[in-house]
Amino acid sequence: MHFTRIYLNRLQNQSAPLDTVVVIDVLRSFTTAAVALSRGARAIYPVEGISAAVALAATLPAPISVGAVGGGDPVPGFDYGNSPSRLLTADLAGRPVVMSTAAGVRGLQRFGQARHLYAASLVCARATAAAIQASGAREVCFVITGEWVDRDGDEDIACADYLEALLRGETADPEHFARRVRNSDFGRRFRSGTWPHLPPADLELATQVDRFDFAMQVERANGHLLIPDPRLRPS
Repeated sequence: MHFTRIYLNRLQNQSAPLDTVVVIDVLRSFTTAAVALSRGARAIYPVEGISAAVALAATLPAPISVGAVGGGDPVPGFDYGNSPSRLLTADLAGRPVVMSTAAGVRGLQRFGQARHLYAASLVCARATAAAIQASGAREVCFVITGEWVDRDGDEDIACADYLEALLRGETADPEHFARRVRNSDFGRRFRSGTWPHLPPADLELATQVDRFDFAMQVERANGHLLIPDPRLRPS
């Protein structure tokens, strides 16, 4: 298995990888998505752009809207911001979730033509590695979405390192990678407790490595990307 990495915010005109792409957003899009699925959401629809998300939600039965703009502030008018801890008690059973965020969702849309596409975070990392192995992937590209001019993105790089170690069959201490998330530039903002829309509870949840036993594989249907409830995927 051959591994490469792409940093979303450094993209120029590179050709897109076409085998297996793993888009990583630990803080917080794909931790939030995993929590939503664990709460029984029927599917996650990752939509780039707030107006497009609103338009799609209008076509779905009893949708829940989740989203944040760059920096983490909630999207005005959406049901929830991009906060996994807020969704822990949400009633999402059987409902579609339309998600629009500045990093993770944009990454999925950018690489939507990959043969196998996954949304990943630490909370479902081991299950993601197992799904990639089962798919017979030969080329795996990790997309780092959290690196910005004021953020080192090490929360996502740590997740990529953990996934690669698992796929190589190496011994990997989950706490080492969780600690890197907590100590990343963005992680320290959550730890400070001074950013109103970056609660420490989100960081605590995002560093619970392998909390969930499912991977979030992205599918295409009716012109849209979606992450279906993993319990409904054929075995």
